[in-house]
Amino acid sequence: MTDRIFNFSAGPAVLPVPVLEEARENLLSLGNTGIGVCEHSHRGKAFLAVYEECEAVCREVGGISSDYKVLFLQGGASFQFGMIPMNFLSSDAHADYLLTGAWSEKAQEEAVRFGKTHTACSSKDRNYCYIPATVQCSSGAAYVHYTSNNTIFGTQWHRFPEVPANSAVICDASSDIFCRPVDVAKYGLIYAGAQKNLGPSGVTLVIIRNDLIERGRTDLPTMLQYRTHSKNDSMYNTPPTFGIYLMGLVFKWIKSNGGLVGMEQRNRTKADRLYAYLDQSRLFKPTADRDSRSLMNVTFVTGNDELDSQFVKVATAAGLDGLKGHRSVGGMRASIYNAFPIEGVDALIAVMQEFEAKHT
Repeated sequence: MTDRIFNFSAGPAVLPVPVLEEARENLLSLGNTGIGVCEHSHRGKAFLAVYEECEAVCREVGGISSDYKVLFLQGGASFQFGMIPMNFLSSDAHADYLLTGAWSEKAQEEAVRFGKTHTACSSKDRNYCYIPATVQCSSGAAYVHYTSNNTIFGTQWHRFPEVPANSAVICDASSDIFCRPVDVAKYGLIYAGAQKNLGPSGVTLVIIRNDLIERGRTDLPTMLQYRTHSKNDSMYNTPPTFGIYLMGLVFKWIKSNGGLVGMEQRNRTKADRLYAYLDQSRLFKPTADRDSRSLMNVTFVTGNDELDSQFVKVATAAGLDGLKGHRSVGGMRASIYNAFPIEGVDALIAVMQEFEAKHT
């Protein structure tokens, strides 16, 4: 695959090459069925086998017990921003939100449509460049919601937030799901859009505790209740079959590469190497506080907007795509998710070194 370049996009993002190669073979015929994977009925035996294997490997890789349901839904994480409070919040109740970036802000904005919210912590005062050291949760909250990794601002929670023992913790893990070991038992619900670490866009993984499913409201439209998708194994309507198929391949790829322990080692190696260069650079500087830096999204600037633009153009010409930072931060953002190769980080550092030598 000599024509492939290094894809630093924040999402949809890079997928493992072995996964893409296997998918390519099955587009024309899934195994020996004579029917491509995109063409199979979601009710047929061939796809049901794909689905069952996908769920089983997801549970194995994530250490997900039978106390939880694994759902493959649609609408992305943004749909979950509304679906969660719709099911678990009411006008006479409140929920706690930990604000560490734009996506947690959007989640809270949706929640206030259905009930009250309490901001348990916020790093907005410094443009979300850090993870707050303390969390002040309220009493009696219906749930506590936080975003584990902040794609735009390059920060990540490296410890589990201190929340009341009886609170249902809900986590938007869209940009760092399965990048490291996770203790699912600490959560009531974990959700993540697949398009960064798990597969293509169009599928949302939801891991939800059984008792929380039953706690959800029953007066909602059928498709907006978690119990509907739970009872029908994510097939109340036609699911995103190709996305689920690809996710199954990605789960198997994670398993074959050491599971979540292997993913953490892989990701720390990449991130440590890039941050080490940034910390000694005379031109490029990371934007996130050291103790809050993300393993997934490395944000950095030169301090000069014109130089930032020049660097992005130079990097793009060198086969390093998707490095332009989000407008909220500016500069550059290198998204180095699970499937991103270490060679891409080395290539980025080499281009940065050359650019720095010319501009300092």
